[in-house]
Amino acid sequence: MLDHFGMLAPFYEKLIKPRFPEGLIKQLDIQPGDKLLDVGGGTGRITQYFSDITETIMILDESCDMLKEANKKPRLQPLCASSEEIPIKDNSIERLIMIDAMHHVKNQDATAKEMWRILKPKGRLIIEEPDIRLRGIKLLAIGEKLLMMRSRFLSSEKIEMLFNYPNASIREMQDGYNVWIIVEKS
Repeated sequence: MLDHFGMLAPFYEKLIKPRFPEGLIKQLDIQPGDKLLDVGGGTGRITQYFSDITETIMILDESCDMLKEANKKPRLQPLCASSEEIPIKDNSIERLIMIDAMHHVKNQDATAKEMWRILKPKGRLIIEEPDIRLRGIKLLAIGEKLLMMRSRFLSSEKIEMLFNYPNASIREMQDGYNVWIIVEKS
């Protein structure tokens, strides 16, 4: 299979410009000392903005080439692994983010289970995905299919169903063309 992200890695942030994630930082409510994991975080284009907030910032991605770019940024700890088998202890991460990546993973159900497994009680997880209910995003989804990017966009409702646990609190927020699914573990 074609490695789109490996080919794009050296100039990914020139194509997809990093933006200061002010709303994400506010909603994540990360505290000093919290561990942050960015699942599917690639080059660290979003996670780099957390380096002044907390010390332990890990980026998990299947693309080791994307992580080579992340490794150029201070204080980011790259972890080349699959989101379906995250090599991190149960209940050990206070904050997780997954930005524009859920539609790229092979097994979304297994990825959600892994993120839930490693999320600490009282932890918070935010998944940002393009809102597939919007016409422009449907066109994007078709484009990614044509490029054979293995993309499978889920509605926010379907993503929420992946976290159907008795001790899960879930809410949804719109952010332009994106939707945030905010999951908290009690």
